[in-house]
Amino acid sequence: MKPTTIDDVIARLDEIIDWAQSKNSRLGYFPALYRKVTIKVKEGIASGHFDDGKRMERLDVNFANRYLEAFESYRNQKPTPASWVLSFQAAERWWSIVLQHLLLGINAHINLDLGMAAAQTSPGNEIHRLKNDFNRINDILASLIDDVTRQLTLVWPMLKLLDKIAGKTDDAIINFSINIARGEAWKVATEFATLNSSVTAQRGAELDKHVAWIGGRVRNPGFLIGTVTKAVRLGERGTNAQIIETLSS
Repeated sequence: MKPTTIDDVIARLDEIIDWAQSKNSRLGYFPALYRKVTIKVKEGIASGHFDDGKRMERLDVNFANRYLEAFESYRNQKPTPASWVLSFQAAERWWSIVLQHLLLGINAHINLDLGMAAAQTSPGNEIHRLKNDFNRINDILASLIDDVTRQLTLVWPMLKLLDKIAGKTDDAIINFSINIARGEAWKVATEFATLNSSVTAQRGAELDKHVAWIGGRVRNPGFLIGTVTKAVRLGERGTNAQIIETLSS
């Protein structure tokens, strides 16, 4: 059954994480991170952090269902958004590092799913009332950067040294990227909220194609960065199941 509450979403993510650990599959990396985001949103709703808690839960569920539906479609060899196919296929590529797996999932989920889920939650002129809470979701993502960096140092210990050398430069770059993605996702939200249903599918396919192009740059970043990621991959420690456990902690 499709989740209808935020607790349903968390339970479904738990199932995927457990399945991935049992299969020693890299497909568990992104949901391990995503579960943390979802729990943070749930806590924010309970504490009154959002302008409209009930609406935020609807957005969270609509948002999550886009990932969950893509995951099930891919597993069952059914048509799946191209941007998600790129993310899921990375699980079959030994050379993709943990950070690439996470970025591919974030790319598809923010650049494709978030704006469309927002438009579904608040169609028409209602979309403008959602903006503050929409931005707060991205603030939650940004708040987890230090936590994710800490976990990645457990997978690739050399990151600790780089973090000391670069200071917070890497975090600033990631925050900047999230802010850009948030702006683009909001443009998508305002566009899709007012689109005629007859053109929504076509426009969605065009957007998916663009987001998949971005994902392609993440998966195949070119010779120089690719050489660095290969060195990182050789230094990553732990089985896939152990890395999922680390990302979940």
